[in-house]
Amino acid sequence: MQDTLAQLESLPGRAEAYVDGTWRPSESGRTQAVLDPATGGEVGAVPAMTAPDVDRAVDAAHRAFGSWRKTTAKERSVLLRRWHDLIGEHLEPLARILTAEQGKPLQEARNEIRQSQAYIEFFSEETRRLYGETIPANTGDRRLLVQREPLGVVGVIAPWNFPAAMIARKAGAALAAGCTVVAKPAAETPLSALALAVLAEAAGIPAGVFNVVTGRGGEIGGAFTAHPLVRKISFTGSTPTGKHLARESADTLKHLSLELGGSAPFIVFDDADVELAVRGVLASKFRNAGQTCVATNRVFVQRGIAEEFSRRFAEETEKLTVGPGVEDGIQIGPLINEGAAEDVGRMLETARSQGARVLAGGERLTGAFVQPTVIADVSDDMDIVRSEIFGPIAPISVFDDTEEAIARANDTVYGLAAYFYTNDYRRIVRVSEGLEFGMVGVNESLTTTEVAPFGGVKDSGYGREGSHFGLEEYTQLKYICVGGL
Repeated sequence: MQDTLAQLESLPGRAEAYVDGTWRPSESGRTQAVLDPATGGEVGAVPAMTAPDVDRAVDAAHRAFGSWRKTTAKERSVLLRRWHDLIGEHLEPLARILTAEQGKPLQEARNEIRQSQAYIEFFSEETRRLYGETIPANTGDRRLLVQREPLGVVGVIAPWNFPAAMIARKAGAALAAGCTVVAKPAAETPLSALALAVLAEAAGIPAGVFNVVTGRGGEIGGAFTAHPLVRKISFTGSTPTGKHLARESADTLKHLSLELGGSAPFIVFDDADVELAVRGVLASKFRNAGQTCVATNRVFVQRGIAEEFSRRFAEETEKLTVGPGVEDGIQIGPLINEGAAEDVGRMLETARSQGARVLAGGERLTGAFVQPTVIADVSDDMDIVRSEIFGPIAPISVFDDTEEAIARANDTVYGLAAYFYTNDYRRIVRVSEGLEFGMVGVNESLTTTEVAPFGGVKDSGYGREGSHFGLEEYTQLKYICVGGL
């Protein structure tokens, strides 16, 4: 364990990625810096890899696939479980690496590492339940069988907002299904993925089965889409980038899982438990400083309780503490960089110029920090409502009846997550079925779990992650007809 800990601690200064069971620099020798969002200072460096590096990793993953696919479900389960255990044993250094490169408060980072563990544990168990079917034959001398087989090499492209959990959710499922993986973390947050590679190696996952390449998204994503041996790409990120990957993957007919942008509505009906709803919107809106694809983007409150809810929401928002994630008691860390903070600050100023009224916060702080903010008097045609905010600003607008709430919530190209609060059982059914979103939280705003399918509709993408549905995304069906019996 001490050697593994030393490897984790030395990662930021090594400038090496993990390919075919070895730690290596880029072929060009170039590196790129990893910056601390809270200070702008350099945390470390990683290789700036390009297409030749990716080709080497894909070739290694393809060679490893020949033997990995033949391992038994139990053998894969044991290795994944060891990986899970090692993540738990190194939770604190992993959390500190995550906070250093991503900025989120340490407690949130610890929770993300635990979430990463949960995904790998779940898929270590689920790999033994990847069942096929026997179909009643059309003639007496035949047997018709259907089995699931792994797709092959999977290119995983993870985002910077959850740099550990998204690698674990994708790679855990792929490895459990018998696929091999080349993972590309975000350029802003590569160290968490490399730290997971350290632990995968220590767990005994064979060379070439799990690889991590670092570099710029356009360069590595293009290498993934062009390579004929990459049979699937699993991507979490922006809708424009997801559409680009889909276009570029068409020539090789790759399987795709695309988890893209969101504009989650948060609807509070007048019979809701106001305190419960306030706690829910605080958690949904301000977790990771609002930088989540399932974060509340639009708050709709029924007129009868709009004043009470808005007041309580603003009061609780004012209590949130902002600062570097490594400091005790911090609840809101920096945005991923100063440019992101500038973008969110401009959104707020535009909303003000269009008539929005600030109830809490409202300041663009120094560096990459933005004050948690609640604004009211918001209309559906304002720029801030039509965009994915990806920052700690909550716009509130008022509605009158259920059908209006559903229609306004659905008035977006996105369809990832939605939340609503009510104590009317009839309304629960009507609204749940009326919302055009892949995930709906009823009196609950933190719905993500390894046992349930995560994914969206419309411009929020397609495919599911987590749950047994997420495991099946890495398989293809084979029909076998046995005749002459």
